[in-house]
Amino acid sequence: MASGNVERDQLHKTIWGIADSLRGAIDGWEFKSYVLCTIFYRFVSENMQKYINNLQTKAGVKDFNYANIDDSVAEGVRDLMVQEKGYFILPSQLFCNVCERAESDENLNVTLQKTFRAIEASAVGTPSEDDVRGLFSDFSVDNSQLGNSVPMRNKLLAKVLLAVRDMNLQAGGFEDNSIDTFGDAYEFLMTMYASNAGKSGGEFFTPQEVSEVLARIASHGQKEVKSVYDPACGSGSLLLKFAKVAENKDEIKFYGQEINPTTYNLCRINMFLHDINFDNFDICLGDTLHTPMHLGDKFDAIVSNPPYSTPWDGKDNPLLINDERYAPAGVLAPKSAADLAFTMHMLYHLQESGTAAIVEFPGVLYRGGAEQKIREYLVKNNYVDTIIQLPSNLFFGVGIATCIIVLKKSAKMDSNILFIDASAECEKKGNKNWLTPTKQDSIFKLYADRKDVPYKASLVSIDAVLANNSNLSVSSYVEQEDKREKIDIKAVNEQLKEIVARGNELRKLVDEIVKEL
Repeated sequence: MASGNVERDQLHKTIWGIADSLRGAIDGWEFKSYVLCTIFYRFVSENMQKYINNLQTKAGVKDFNYANIDDSVAEGVRDLMVQEKGYFILPSQLFCNVCERAESDENLNVTLQKTFRAIEASAVGTPSEDDVRGLFSDFSVDNSQLGNSVPMRNKLLAKVLLAVRDMNLQAGGFEDNSIDTFGDAYEFLMTMYASNAGKSGGEFFTPQEVSEVLARIASHGQKEVKSVYDPACGSGSLLLKFAKVAENKDEIKFYGQEINPTTYNLCRINMFLHDINFDNFDICLGDTLHTPMHLGDKFDAIVSNPPYSTPWDGKDNPLLINDERYAPAGVLAPKSAADLAFTMHMLYHLQESGTAAIVEFPGVLYRGGAEQKIREYLVKNNYVDTIIQLPSNLFFGVGIATCIIVLKKSAKMDSNILFIDASAECEKKGNKNWLTPTKQDSIFKLYADRKDVPYKASLVSIDAVLANNSNLSVSSYVEQEDKREKIDIKAVNEQLKEIVARGNELRKLVDEIVKEL
């Protein structure tokens, strides 16, 4: 088994162990915030500690350990750390030191609360303030579900701290990209709890193998990507997968917007956990469709899995039809489904030379009314580069077969649309389908080659698509392979003749027997 898989399996076992220790104490959906915030707390502590230790080593100071010095001495590096890391943590408030005292600390809840407030306060009035503010807001030390008394709550909080302390997260360090440590923990927690909480995992987290395909498509053909954007960024899994695929990660700026406050916090935490410095990301909280936080900005790459068929104001809001993002199509997405409103938003934010790869609900490809008119606008202006039909049941809590719409502007190679049927490019894994690395390569090759492949890909002129009511459904253009058994009609006819002849002979024989009787 590959080292990444071993690390992932061990991570899952540890998370399950923590969950088991808290079973019956706290709702699983809320529990994930305690685990993820604690992982983050451990990371920022160890990351800063390692940074300072290395500085001292380079300065010739032997056996220096930031965790062992007095808080008063540490104040001397506060400004430098806030400037370099975006935050500051006193030695006494480091994860390792709080863990050491956790089981005996009668005021552990107060200790944690003060520590988290101090970390966030360290960034106030600095460029990192917006990136650090509220990162620990979902870690409630006084949650009554943890216990009816302070000692009971502290006992459970200590369990979480010590369990995260014992996680093997340092093999290769947090910078090791063999697995998405935070994202993988998030996805595993989602699988454990989302169905019980009545939530759809696809709403918050895009499976890493799907993220890989989107990232490869959006970066293909671009020599140097300087910015990547996701207007419905969730926990940031798509942006971070792009960071792994791109060759110039340190030069890329990551932009995103998220409407859910909890998920917004998780996304910012995720950025820190993947060693993306605060001045290299700009993640905002808000409703992208109504209050866009990056209006006017253009991005080299856009990767997104926006919510499916979510309602919005649509034509009930007279301001939207004049919005520069939606106005070019001359019509707004229907109130019952904002999918193509997100699509138009992303098209507006796309650089002329950029690429957008968007996971979409399949209905937007063929439904009539306003959606047909928006598709017609996209097709007529040659913005639609590729449509990819994905296998069903790829996303947790979403059984439908989704699709990928690839948009380009001046970077479009021709006046055709490539349709790819990747519905069979998957393998079964438990009760879900999975895009193995081989299947991912197969889909990407079809995209990159951009040519007709029997039963898999078809290059269709925009005139032909317009003549078909701007229907973008892959099944309308890629012929399905007939896998039914082929029948030799001539041979069957010969067999029938023999059967009839034999039947006639048997009938004569029966008639003769009857006469004798």
